[in-house]
Amino acid sequence: MKKNLLVLTALVLALSLLAGCASGAASKGTDTNANNSANTSKAISQVMVGILAPLTGNVAIYGTAAKNGAVLAFDEINKNGGINGVQIKYDVLDEKGDATEAVNAYNKLVSEKMDVLLGDVTSKPTIAVADKAATDRMPMVTATATAPDVTTYGDNIFRACFIDPFQGKVMATFASDNLKAKKVAIVYNVSDDYSSGAAASFKSTAESKGMQVVAYEGYGNDDKDFKTQLTKVQQSGADALFVPDYYNRVALIGAQARSVGFDKPLLGTDGWDGVLKVLDKDGAKALDNCYFSNHYFSKDTDQKVVKFNEAYQAKYNEAANSFAALGYDAAYIIANAIKTAGTTDKEAVIKALKSTSYDGVTGTIKYGNNGDPIKNVTVIKILNDDYVLETKVSA
Repeated sequence: MKKNLLVLTALVLALSLLAGCASGAASKGTDTNANNSANTSKAISQVMVGILAPLTGNVAIYGTAAKNGAVLAFDEINKNGGINGVQIKYDVLDEKGDATEAVNAYNKLVSEKMDVLLGDVTSKPTIAVADKAATDRMPMVTATATAPDVTTYGDNIFRACFIDPFQGKVMATFASDNLKAKKVAIVYNVSDDYSSGAAASFKSTAESKGMQVVAYEGYGNDDKDFKTQLTKVQQSGADALFVPDYYNRVALIGAQARSVGFDKPLLGTDGWDGVLKVLDKDGAKALDNCYFSNHYFSKDTDQKVVKFNEAYQAKYNEAANSFAALGYDAAYIIANAIKTAGTTDKEAVIKALKSTSYDGVTGTIKYGNNGDPIKNVTVIKILNDDYVLETKVSA
């Protein structure tokens, strides 16, 4: 009896254990289903891309172009079936070229359940937003912000353009190797990270190549008269003048440089793109035989560039500048990353962005140790109120 009781007790315990195991298996199954459900919910069911750009204000020409390029790309992708059949939604907010406005606009896009940020456009607002995006782990791709600090805030921040120091380095090398300059001068905006970063890089590269920097003159963000600085440049005997700034100020500096008698080449950066739009033919003569670095050349015969320009012209009835081309490439980089990730989960998209290898209209874009792309630079010459391809420089 005692033996039978022991056997019965053992059977009860065994059944209890089996029941427990079965119950555990059921719970685990439920958890697995929940996880699957969670993964499914993160899979691509909708895509919302926030776009930040200055659409009004002093740098609106850049913001409008970058926005137009991005919208053209997203509309193309949607027309071709979207991402795995899902249409890309996007919302464009105007930050007016102001850092505070940019952060406010970013917060609004976050409240709208933004999956990825495309923006900002100029460096100062982009840096302000990058700080927020890094905290939020928001995948962020700026098409055009070239200040070095932009991608230092987090490994979730990428760009489609090259950086300011690289532009300064390229143009100093161009002055030495192509123009055979021995003395160079620099006039730059001390209030702007973009301008001061390129100026510093140009100066250090010029000195390393044996050129003499005979003038290094700064001005403020609100200045309109640059004759004091330019007169010093004229008196310095410089063979070339580097002016890393945006088109509206370059137009003023170019005319004033000629008015004080400086007749040597002016050199610039991608901020010059669009300068002929704000000059009449007489004004454009002041910039004849001047050069600037850029991300692409609109008259390039590469079929990708030709196709992009035709589509842009058809949609907006104007030629695309480099900001438009970079906006277009940035949009495709984002779409490709989401498609590769197969989800809008932020960390998965960030991982996919890191492995980008995209052959775009501004060149082949890959990322190395950070979010700065490895790509080429185009040097453009201004001649007879037009842009001419001078050369391409490998990164």
